[in-house]
Amino acid sequence: MNLDVTRDPQRKSWILAANHANCDFPIQNLPFGIFSDAANPSPRVGVALGDRIVDLSVLQQAGILTLAQPVFAQPRLNDFIALGRPAWREIRMQLSTLFEIADPVLRDATEVRRRALVPMAAATLHLPVEIPGYTDFYSSKEHATNVGSMFRDPKNALLPNWLEMPIGYNGRASSVVVSGTPVRRPNGQLKLPDQERPVLGACRKLDIELETGFIIGQGNRLGEPIKVEDAEAHIFGMVLLNDWSARDIQQWEYVPLGPFNAKSFATSISPWVVTLDALEPFRVGQPVQQPQPLAYLRHAGAHAFDIGLEVRLQPAGAAHACTLARTNFRHLYWTMAQQLAHHTVSGCNTRVGDLMGSGTISGPHADSFGSLLELTWNGQRPLQLKCGEADAAAETTSRSFIEDGDTLTLTGVCQGDGYRIGFGAVSATILPAHPLD
Repeated sequence: MNLDVTRDPQRKSWILAANHANCDFPIQNLPFGIFSDAANPSPRVGVALGDRIVDLSVLQQAGILTLAQPVFAQPRLNDFIALGRPAWREIRMQLSTLFEIADPVLRDATEVRRRALVPMAAATLHLPVEIPGYTDFYSSKEHATNVGSMFRDPKNALLPNWLEMPIGYNGRASSVVVSGTPVRRPNGQLKLPDQERPVLGACRKLDIELETGFIIGQGNRLGEPIKVEDAEAHIFGMVLLNDWSARDIQQWEYVPLGPFNAKSFATSISPWVVTLDALEPFRVGQPVQQPQPLAYLRHAGAHAFDIGLEVRLQPAGAAHACTLARTNFRHLYWTMAQQLAHHTVSGCNTRVGDLMGSGTISGPHADSFGSLLELTWNGQRPLQLKCGEADAAAETTSRSFIEDGDTLTLTGVCQGDGYRIGFGAVSATILPAHPLD
């Protein structure tokens, strides 16, 4: 089977929920993740399809899914990812065939089908990969311009190096958590404007960063850079990412070495990894780069994707969530390929499962900014939000930054003709800070 067949918008599945136009996980998607359920509490590899999770370990044990290595009865995707791109594509093609509406092999194998298809609503989703390292970039020109205008000179919002290379920093892999994990408000040093010395206290300006992330599928050896034209072949897939930020802690600590405690307390990612093969029909051109990057960052062709992104806030006790912002991945100035090429140009090695965050993705309009820092202009313009239907019964709330009990949810969708490729969601509820002695 040709990979193009797996992306055919007319392709349908015998799992009928996968054929609905508003389903995030049609047969054209087939994202990978780790799950468990009451019948089998051991975390293992699954694929989302409609309202079901396909247990790949069951299919492999039954001989219906063929792969030489027994990598699916594992609590992480790393062993499967390490097999390389040919294996990822082979499994994608086999699954596309098995679940195509006219294929009887699994559809009519009643007992195997019963064990292999787990209702998504009955499953627990886990962190999809073991993450050896985490890097966060700063690749949205709109976001960097907004922040530079806010804290520096609006006429010189971008520092001279920003237009020459993808700016990034090394974050904490240990505090990356899966969607649904509560996030505790961090404590840290705060420098209040009316006090000479800092105080230790709970963050007062807790914020989101609406991002995506990509997972390294093939690493590089120490001292051997990845060329920009080869970079996408090293990427297994993409997730949604919320790099929680303590803006007041960050403002005091970030000079001269950048964020530290302001970023290290939690980073949330979505449980499903969407492959670049599934995203291929939504490939679009990236923004024009001026000045032209140095040669090692130049790549021909289109290297962005048309991924609509949204962030919603639901206050504690509220019946409904309200939309804070809508933006699109295609706005990113620096591409994933450029990020990876720059990351490794020094000879830095990457490993299977490494996570690379895009940085906050902001669009050109005020309602497309990917952080409350921008949406409220550092709290100077609080948002008046209606959570619920647009009528008199809707609950009105005001936000400058995130409050305890708020639930923040990020979603991402590529809209096709009669179907869509969804990422699901990444969501977390904020818990109060630990009390200080």
